[in-house]
This record gives sequence, C-alpha cells and structure tokens, in this order.
Amino acid sequence: MASSFSTLDHVLPGRVHQPGSAGFRAACAGFDLAAIPAPQVVVTAASEADVAAAVRFAALQELPVAVRATGHGPVPGVDGGLLIDTRAMAAVSVDPVRRTATIGAGATWAPVLAACAPLGLAPLCGSAPGVGAVSYTLGGGLGPLGRRYGWSADRVRRLRVVTADGEPREVSAGREPELFWAVRGGGGNFGVTTALEIDLMPVPGLYGGGLYFPGEAAAELLAVFGRCTAGAPDELSLSIAFITFPDIEPVPAPLRGRFAAHLRVAHLGAPAAAEALIAPLRAVTAPLLDSVRPLPVTEIGTIHADPARPQPVSCGSSILPRWDEAAIGVLLSHVGAGVPHMLELRHQGGALARPATPANAVGHRGAQFTVFTSAYPGPGFAAAAARQGELHRQLRPWKIGRASCRERV
Repeated sequence: MASSFSTLDHVLPGRVHQPGSAGFRAACAGFDLAAIPAPQVVVTAASEADVAAAVRFAALQELPVAVRATGHGPVPGVDGGLLIDTRAMAAVSVDPVRRTATIGAGATWAPVLAACAPLGLAPLCGSAPGVGAVSYTLGGGLGPLGRRYGWSADRVRRLRVVTADGEPREVSAGREPELFWAVRGGGGNFGVTTALEIDLMPVPGLYGGGLYFPGEAAAELLAVFGRCTAGAPDELSLSIAFITFPDIEPVPAPLRGRFAAHLRVAHLGAPAAAEALIAPLRAVTAPLLDSVRPLPVTEIGTIHADPARPQPVSCGSSILPRWDEAAIGVLLSHVGAGVPHMLELRHQGGALARPATPANAVGHRGAQFTVFTSAYPGPGFAAAAARQGELHRQLRPWKIGRASCRERV
C-alpha cells in the first residue's frame, strides 16, 4: 500500500499525507476534538482535479472515502481510508447583478458574509459564521434568516460534484435533476461537492442579538416563548437556550458562573416592530445582559454567540411537530444549573415549512420546533453525552425525526 501512496503523491505532489508525515495532523484536525479521524492517507485538495484524482485512487485501492471541509462535524467511516481535506478550496465570488455567490468547498460563511454585506445582500448562513458553507447547505441549513427565506438548500442554483466514479459533474435542475434533488438537503453521501452557486437575499440590516435572563425563570420564559412564537411573523426568528456559563474571563461578567436563559432574536424589519413582538419576553424578568440592537449582517454570529474555539462535541437534535405542554415539561426536567449540557429550543415554521421549487431532500418541513443539545466539555464530558441522550429518548413520543449533530447552525 505504501508504494500505491507514492504513486498518488506523484500525481498530487506535496498534497498527500500519511501518519507521521508533515501536514497529516493538521489535515485531520478540526473543530470537534472528540472526533479526530484516523485515515491511512489524507489528500489536501487544491482543486476539483485533485478531488477527482483522489476519488479515482480510492476506488482502485478499495479505500473508503470521507471529506473534511472546516471540521465542525464528525467525519465518520474514514478510519483506515482516504480523507479529502478541502479547506484550501475556499474561493468566494459574488455576482451583485444576479444576486448569487459561488462558494468553494472549504469556504466558511464569514468571507461570504463579508463579500455580500456591502451590497445589502446576505446568504442563508447559519448562526456560526465559522461553519463550512457547503457542508452546512448540503445538510439543509437552518439559520437565523430561515423563517423569512427558507432552508439554505432551497436557494442552491447549481453544484459541482465529483461522483464515486471520479468524474466531475455540473449538477442543476436541468442537468442531473435526480442528483440535484438528493444533494440539496440529503447530506454529503452522493459525491464530493467542490463548489456551489447560491441565491443571495436582500438584507440591508438586522435587528437582533441576545437577551440573557436568570435561568431560574425557565418555566415562565418557556410559557411566554410558546405564546410569542405562536403568532410570530416570518420576519422574526426566535430561539431560547439554557446554559450554565463557566466562571472564566472570556464570559461577560454578568454571566460568569451563572445558569442563564439565552433568548436569541433575529428580526428583518424595523426595530420598533421587533421590540413590540418580544416585549412579553422582556416583561418576564430583568435581563442579566442585553445585546439586542441594530446590527450589520456580518455580525449575525453574535446573536447565538456559538463557541468559536475547537472543543469536544457531543450533540443531539429532536424535531417537535408542534407546541405541546407535556413535551415542554420534559424539557424543563432537563433544565437547571447542574445539567451538563446546553439545551436550545428553536422556532421553525414560516418559509421553512414551504416546499422548495424545485423540490429537494430537506425533510420535516412541517415541524414547528427543533430541540438541540450539546454536552459541555470538561472532565464529565462522557457522562454529559449520556445525559443528553436520555433527554432525546424521553422526547420520542412527540418527535417526528432525529437528526445527528452536523454543520447546521
């Protein structure tokens, strides 16, 4: 096998890494420190041709293939196989006339936002700008602008995909329509997507941010959250997360060591209209911290304030079809200062519930809420992972599906 890898290195000089060689560890490393892959060989792809060569080589050697973009999600099924690292393929270009962006496989949302914002445009990105744009979109893409504009996958115009035969293909509604349906929301198992073209939305500005309340008000906050989301217009996206913050300096002083409820607000419209909609939530109790404000789209990541540094990740997701008091009771039983995981309830509906044109593989459009959990890193990480699994088991009577942790927010 070593001689075979030498052959691959001859085709892709300087871009093939084996365990112990320079570049191997960096090519395998990612955001999730609990899921570092262990392939036999890594190809650091700089172009679509590199990807095609790697896929053809893996087929000849009967090696499993996996892809790493930015590394936020785990990379399953590659132990002992070939890993294609696409992080160098990070080109971004914007066409302001057509209101589109073309994004390379390794690009994150941050440079896409930076290129679009001066034009008053925005992609349907996730809550964390450091997440990979392509992998996020292939998984469906549920973000802060979704209730107004739909899933990220709904706005894909075309893709470049290297399929299992090692052939690059142009994929669109008119060319390869079945593959076009499957890859938009069906994940990354249909080939290696090297680039995609997406529609951009008119977003000159946002009104949003976070309201951090004492976590002890969880029951009342959730009750009011249910009433507010029941009548929310599509322009308003809300979620609420229950978190125990560590007592460390990067955490804002009012939140250090506190159990808090973090209400996330994203509104496309006048600030006064947004404030009228969230007034019942503000009335529950005085916030510990208030960052809700007019903000440029480049600061969309401050709404959820997701972790940006690599850490161990263990998360889970359940889909709830509607507001149900018994299901909310289950959530409340898993909320508290001693609970070893973050718990978020996110409102869906609006444009997220409407069918895409042309249709795609995004499922659960009828769901009204997503429950997302993520275990806290630290000495009790394994126990925290098990504890959140129990929550999702208890939600089985209500949920209409289960999603694994992927680059979704």
